[in-house]
Amino acid sequence: MEKQFLIDDLSKGESWRIFRIMAEFVESIEILSNVHNAVTIFGSARLTPDDKYYQMAEKLGVLLAQEGFAVITGGGPGIMEAANKGAAEAGGQSVGMNIKLPFEQKPNPYADLQLDYKYFFIRKVMFIKYAMAYVIMPGGYGTMDEFFEALTLIQTKRVKSFPIILMGREYWQGLLDWLKDSMLQKNMILPFDLELIQLIDEPEEVVRHIKKYVIV
Repeated sequence: MEKQFLIDDLSKGESWRIFRIMAEFVESIEILSNVHNAVTIFGSARLTPDDKYYQMAEKLGVLLAQEGFAVITGGGPGIMEAANKGAAEAGGQSVGMNIKLPFEQKPNPYADLQLDYKYFFIRKVMFIKYAMAYVIMPGGYGTMDEFFEALTLIQTKRVKSFPIILMGREYWQGLLDWLKDSMLQKNMILPFDLELIQLIDEPEEVVRHIKKYVIV
């Protein structure tokens, strides 16, 4: 069977990728070291300004900025654009961590601090390293990936626990029901693991919840 990307199969040229990875880590840490009290917001790149979740994200960005929080997003369109726009227009720090993709992901103009990533895994490290809380809005595979990775890192105590908030009850309720009725009932997770997740629809309540855990 053909092997795929085994470490002992790397060519000499391929091994230089390690230095590109190191450079991306170093640049990210240097730039983001001045970002404090940040809330990372995830959600679909496909939503437009007339969508209620776009408007919800924009309002959340405004409220967070007004309370002294920086806002970090994936830097693209949709929910990311909305959150960056709200934060920027409210005078807060608006950070966009864009991933280079062949489609869909284009940097939005509202991030006053913009980083471009080649590697997904470096970007994911930076999302969680500089976040005081995660807000997960309706989205697709990428959003789900960030959501479950954060839960896994907290569950396994690889990072300190921090608020993880789902916004959009009608979108997320089916998933939460499945976690409770399937995973929990079959002892795949513990009751505590479900307690890591908060479902909150109102932007004002999201900010109040985050402030319980974070002093700005």
